[in-house]
Amino acid sequence: MTDAFLCDGVRTPIGRYAGALSEVRTDDLAAIPIRELMARNAKADWSRVDDVYFGCANQAGEDNRNVARMAALLAGLPVEVPGATVNRLCGSGLEAVASAARAIRCGEMAFAIAGGVESMSRAPFVMAKSTEAFQRTAEIQDTTIGWRFVNPAMRKRFGAEAMPETAENLAAEMQISRADQDAYALRSQKRAGAAQAAGFFAEEIVAVSAPKGRETVLVDKDEHIRADTTFEALAKLKAPFREGGSVTAGNASGVNDGACAMILASEAGAKAHGLVPVARILGIATAGVPPRVMGIGPAPATRKLLDRLGLKLSQIDAIELNEAFAAQALAVLRELGLPDDAAHVNPNGGAIALGHPLGMSGAHHLKKTGGRYALLTMCIGVGQGIAVAIERV
Repeated sequence: MTDAFLCDGVRTPIGRYAGALSEVRTDDLAAIPIRELMARNAKADWSRVDDVYFGCANQAGEDNRNVARMAALLAGLPVEVPGATVNRLCGSGLEAVASAARAIRCGEMAFAIAGGVESMSRAPFVMAKSTEAFQRTAEIQDTTIGWRFVNPAMRKRFGAEAMPETAENLAAEMQISRADQDAYALRSQKRAGAAQAAGFFAEEIVAVSAPKGRETVLVDKDEHIRADTTFEALAKLKAPFREGGSVTAGNASGVNDGACAMILASEAGAKAHGLVPVARILGIATAGVPPRVMGIGPAPATRKLLDRLGLKLSQIDAIELNEAFAAQALAVLRELGLPDDAAHVNPNGGAIALGHPLGMSGAHHLKKTGGRYALLTMCIGVGQGIAVAIERV
């Protein structure tokens, strides 16, 4: 089987909801990192890109009609280069990487782009069509995040709790305290703040020229990080999702905007296009869990992947665990037997600090790490988990 390598990757800054990137169209946002990859790798023959895979969870607004194809065209790739948009909700960006890697590993491709985009600020309202003549009512739903137009049979069999409620379920079942959640959230903010101050993210970020009123501003830093917060400030926030609950805006990921893209290639493809492999993709695994505790999904996905690869968790040098909620992240860590404050888990912060643009999140975490093996794993709405393992080369 042919090896699939990660060769380069860039991302936009992650914007806050209704923040600096909110006036940038979703398809334009998706094109920015592709265009930057083309500029950074000028020796590559971009007419020979086999496919462009982009993750996107919404696809109800400017990201409709195959945003991967739209982004490829807007970025300036030749019209002959195709594109496909994939949707595994929160794991969509990572699913895009998996799709490209599988095609390369089985020999069908040699040179591909994979990434993801989400503009949660620009997610539209949607309205159902009339079900009868002269209907005088209309059902309108917000597509920013979560369920809409829920199948009654689905609700009856599996429930349709909102994402924060699923985190409350895990907190209750695994007895994860509010104090532990807030402490975890604070660590994420502090780690991300330290990484940002040290310039850790600068190499992977491409600045975005974004309209702001009548002016244009250059956005070059992640906007969601709140490194100056304190445990006391987090403790004061209300838990609005359940009476007596513990999930708050401070110990949950944000609603955000962002896009990322990376180059994947076979060894022959990398040589042909003057690319330098950074890491080898060892494998990808997914797993299903009950929707009402969707956040535990990374645990079975990780076990499934490591068993398949013959690796032990103790061999993994760096872990990126998407932090949909502190309760969810802590549940996964404890299920896997890792300490709450493990230094090699999200050493530069996670989604609580950086933000969680749904379709982008999986791919942008695949950055250079120390050591030999790295693992990225995410929970996914409606009850799934996804995990990928990479090896430095």
